[in-house]
Amino acid sequence: MTNTPAQPPVRTDLSIISRRAFVIGLPLVAAGCTTAGYGVVHDGGHMISAVDVTSLDSSLMRQEVAWNGREKPGSIVVNVPQRRLYLVQGGGRAIRYGVGVGRTEGMTFRGTATVGRKEKWPRWTPTANMMAATPMYRSYAGGMEGGTDNPLGPRALYLYRGGKDTFFRLHGTTEPETIGTAVSSGCIRLFNQDIIDLYDRVPIGTQVTVV
Repeated sequence: MTNTPAQPPVRTDLSIISRRAFVIGLPLVAAGCTTAGYGVVHDGGHMISAVDVTSLDSSLMRQEVAWNGREKPGSIVVNVPQRRLYLVQGGGRAIRYGVGVGRTEGMTFRGTATVGRKEKWPRWTPTANMMAATPMYRSYAGGMEGGTDNPLGPRALYLYRGGKDTFFRLHGTTEPETIGTAVSSGCIRLFNQDIIDLYDRVPIGTQVTVV
């Protein structure tokens, strides 16, 4: 009888997934919640940089969570103190996004509005409050074309109330490290990958509640 050398076991566990694969945005599923990828995105002739998730608070990443609020599915809730945005789903669930909150418009707007306009690679014009708080913004009083250096990022959702622009926006960012914090200016900023995801999910007319 001939002895056959033992073959090494085939590895099928998650340890074979490299750290590099995670960093470039491989979606992971854990505890029933999907955590989205934050890799490089090519969009509209622009390249959106990957988010370094290796030191990121995982609760800031886009994921599905339990929801027990009264808002209807399809509506958005921005919780300013939590620095979180929720897109309400059916069945007691919501998609949660981490956000950065501006100390001007972002800290003063409260209540309910609707998404009255959506823009890809939007033009940015600083408000009078922003220019007063940050004098360097005065050079953009005439507006800044969309692009990777534009503070609104690749997408913007414009909130309206009573048919009028509230000047409150949900938008991307050039400073992903500020997500989860209160920042010097702006409204509600999301990771660029997240604002694209949110933009694609919600139509004009979506109700937004800021608390």
